[in-house]
Order: sequence, then structure tokens, then C-alpha cells
Amino acid sequence: MAAHFGRLRKGAASTAVAAAAVAALSASQAPGVATDSLGRQASGAQPSADASAGGQDGGNGAATGNSPYYTDLPPLKSPNPSPSSTIGTPVSVGEAEAGIPATVLDAYKRAETSLRASKPGCNLPWQLLAAIGKVESGQARGGRVDANGTTYSPILGPKLDGNGFALIGDTDNGAYDGDSAYDRAVGPMQFIPSTWEWAGRDGNGDGKKDPNNVYDAALAAGHYLCRAGRDLSVQAQMNAAILSYNNSTAYLNTVLSWLEYYRKGTHEVPDGTGSLPSHSSGGDNSTAGPGPSPSAPSTPESKPSTPKPGGGGSTGPGTSPSAPASPSTPPATPPTPTETVDHLEDAHTGKLTATAGQTFATKVAVRTETKAGKAVAKVRVRFMIVGDTDATFTGGESAATLVTDSKGTATAPALVAGEKTGGFTVRATVVGRTLSGLDYAATVTARQADTLTRTGDTELTCVPGGEFADQVQLKATYKGAAAGKVAATATLVKSADDATENDKGPYFKDADGKTVRTLTDLTTDADGALKLPKLYADDTTGTFLLRVTTTGGATLTVELKVAPAATDTPSGTPAPSGTPAPSATATP
Repeated sequence: MAAHFGRLRKGAASTAVAAAAVAALSASQAPGVATDSLGRQASGAQPSADASAGGQDGGNGAATGNSPYYTDLPPLKSPNPSPSSTIGTPVSVGEAEAGIPATVLDAYKRAETSLRASKPGCNLPWQLLAAIGKVESGQARGGRVDANGTTYSPILGPKLDGNGFALIGDTDNGAYDGDSAYDRAVGPMQFIPSTWEWAGRDGNGDGKKDPNNVYDAALAAGHYLCRAGRDLSVQAQMNAAILSYNNSTAYLNTVLSWLEYYRKGTHEVPDGTGSLPSHSSGGDNSTAGPGPSPSAPSTPESKPSTPKPGGGGSTGPGTSPSAPASPSTPPATPPTPTETVDHLEDAHTGKLTATAGQTFATKVAVRTETKAGKAVAKVRVRFMIVGDTDATFTGGESAATLVTDSKGTATAPALVAGEKTGGFTVRATVVGRTLSGLDYAATVTARQADTLTRTGDTELTCVPGGEFADQVQLKATYKGAAAGKVAATATLVKSADDATENDKGPYFKDADGKTVRTLTDLTTDADGALKLPKLYADDTTGTFLLRVTTTGGATLTVELKVAPAATDTPSGTPAPSGTPAPSATATP
């Protein structure tokens, strides 16, 4: 049984509770899995016997080759920040551990959204990707990634040369891991090259499948976990998916602990400021797990080795590095483009107004600038739709992340108005920074019609107490085109000059059969047509008026006549209206 640290309530971090939690993790491991005094898997421990659910990736029983991973466990304190927390307030251990670097967090959530569309039955939670990313690479070494999500230097595990680890000879000629003798796990999600070759994905839409890119790696990990028709909402199937990533019960327990912890609550922190783990299952507690290769460049401009085109596949997570960097003292680097941004400026965004169901003619555009007003390129900007609205960006999403161009400008996708009218906000923020954003007011107006005409010209007549044989049918247009889904109101008015509702004459019936002389919530169909319910007449005779109005000002008045049925005179000729029939006279 997996240990469930996330269920420990806030404030339960007593020594007794902590000991019980660690004991639960140790007890949950299968026989033969050696652990240290903290319940962590010891160096060289063999995979547990009950982890047979793992796949046969790489020929070693798991995607990772059962290589080392970070064994740090979540803090016992709840990750939910205090409501009174403000910027500048000291952050507790629990809150710090719950922080996920902005770009890395965005990658996990984008992968979940993609899988929700392509494999809805998998039910992949982004928190599972975050848990694996924490265990595999400390969230890409605390979020040391550029605007496109690529790590500043490669994250490489140790050589899988059989010396304390699995034996996997080179399968990629060093294209992904720079090693032509043995394979090494690569990137934020620690894929071995042979797995990445078939499981890799392009998560950021740049046309490449790069295991060193957190968007690509997160999406690949999601697809890898969702293989074989798995439904991750079923605990047994989730366990099997995690074990296929790294065939170890201790690994499973660690990932599940972080999964439950992140489900309790997380928050975004700037890129490069995430907390780093300090213990590895490889037995070297002085390092932070997977680190850069010895020859890896240390500047932000440095790029990892370019993977060969079309690669795919995920490698097992959690390989520890042969030459890791110290977690507390990362190599000094020049500021990233994101770190140089001082503020956002509007980039000539026009008025944001659209009719319901239509696309906004104007797109939101912003520019990232330094304090001196210089444009900054290659910075991720997130656009979010905020407020009570069903408007979306093109594609149906309520958020979109774009990278600024050479002029420092990022332009959001086109806005599409829904059916809900009123105002909402489009907010632009810099991913990875806690800078003030820019808010843009947007308005959705109701659909309109400027002309209403009656379909057909049959006179609408009825006898007192009867019902009209024909129903009123109308056509709404706007600037000559059919006006679909336009709101309309129909009222039986007193006169052409008095729009007050009449209290006698023709009427409609509601669902309970009661008399109604005003109908609201009417809507034209997609072709602008509107057919009113059947009309009835009371005992009052005369000519009456029905007035129909629409949003946009279109109005139409229709005449309704109520008169008794015509009667015949004795000679068969109808008597003139108002003239009494002649009386019978006797003949002398």
C-alpha cells in the first residue's frame, strides 16, 4: 500500500506523526528493497518484486532503466498557503515545496489539456506529471529553462553501464545524451534515448521533439503514462503507469506522495527559483539528483545538444547524474531574457467589442520591455480570459501562452464571443515573473436585427372565443443578411400610439393554459425566422394589434381581427352589416 502523506492535516508535523509516515512508506515496500533510516531506497537496491506492471522499455523492465531518482518526500505541513500571506512574507517549508516554476507548471497543464482532447479516457491529472517531474529532475532544476521551455544545460543521468545501474548500450549514437558508448537518461522527465525515439512529442509547437524541452517532455510523459488504454482515475491503473516509468515500489510511493501533496494545492513561482531536492536514491545525498554533463555549458544562451529530428519516446525518470551540480549553488549565469523584463506595455490594442457569436476584430497585443524601455524578445507571455463570460480564444481555450518576437511583442489569438453578453477582462502577464499584468476590457453585445417582416400575407382573423387558424411567422435581418439568434419580444398592445399591454382581445397561452399577452425570451433561429405560438380570442370583437420588437430596434406591428361568423338572410343574401333583416308581412 502506498503511503499517503498528503492526507496528514496541517499542523500534524509532530515527531511521532513524521515517524509513523516514514514507517508507512518503508513498510509499503516489497521485500528485498533496502532502505535507509529515513525510509529512502538505498543505493543499489533492486526493484521490488511487485513492480512487474512496468513495461519492457529499453530492455530493462522500465522506461528509466530503474536508474536513481530524488527521494525527498513532501513536508508534512499542508501546501495550502495562508490566506494572509503576502509578497515579502517569509515562506514556510510547505509553501516553498508547493511552488512550481511558472514555465514548468504551464507545460504540465498544457500537456493535461492536450491529453484531455486526444485521450479523454485516460483522465491524466497534471499533478501526476508534476510529481514525476519533481522526482526526476527537481522540476527541471528549479525551472532553469528559457522562454521556449528548453533547459539551459542538459539534464543527464549517469551512464547506464551496469555499474550500479542498468546496462544499456548506446542506442542513439550520442544524439540525445552525448554518449556514444552507453545510454543516459535525458531531460526534465529523464527519458532514455531508446524510449524517446518512439515516445517523444512536440509539446510547444516548434516542429521539434526535444527531450530537453519541458513542454515536449511533459507531453511525451503524459502519452507514455496513458498507453494501453489506461484510465488513471483507477488507482490500480495509475500505479501500473507509474511503475512502467520506474519499476520500483519505493519510486511508486514517492511519486504518489508528491501527487497527493500537489493535489492539496500549489502555486506558481518565477522560473529558476524552485526549491531543489537534496537526496537521491543513488546514495549520494550531497547532490541534487540529475545534473548537467561535465561539458555542459552554463550560460542561458547555451543550448543542449540538438536531438535528431523526429525522435520520440519517454525514458524512465529519475536517473541520478554522474556529475551533478550543487542544488544550493547553481552555476552563475547571466540574467535570462525573462529576468530582464521590467514591465509590460500595450502594443496598440484597439477597442475590444464584438456581437455575440462573432470573432473580435481586434487582438490583444503587448510588448515586454526593460526598465529603460528596450524591447525584450523570447519571453513567454500568458493571456487569460477573466470574468463571467463564455468568450474564448480561437480553439476554445480561456488561456494562451505566446513567446515575444524580435520586437518584444506577443499577440494573443483572436477572441471569439460566446452567447453571454456583457463585459469581461483579458489579462496579460509575464510567465516566470511576479510583475504587474495588463488588463483589457472587452464587451460582448447582443445579436441585432434592423428589419422585421411577416412571412405570408393571409389576413389573421378569428371568431369570439375561438383560435386563429394561422400562426404569426416573421423574418429578421440585419444589414440585409439573416439575423440568427436575435432576442425578440411580442406584445398585444392597446393601440398604435399606446404600447401598453392590452387587457382584452387576442391572447397567447402559457404552459399552464393561462392567458398571456406578452411573450419574452423569444429568439430567431439560425436563419432569422421566428414562429409565434398560437393565438386565441376572448369574447371582444374588433381590430387588435400585435407588436414584435428585437434587439437592435427592428419593430413590426401585425393586425388581428375578431368578428362573429357571417349569417345568411332568409333569401340567402347576407344582411348588410348594421341593417336589420326585414320583417315578414302578411298578404291580403
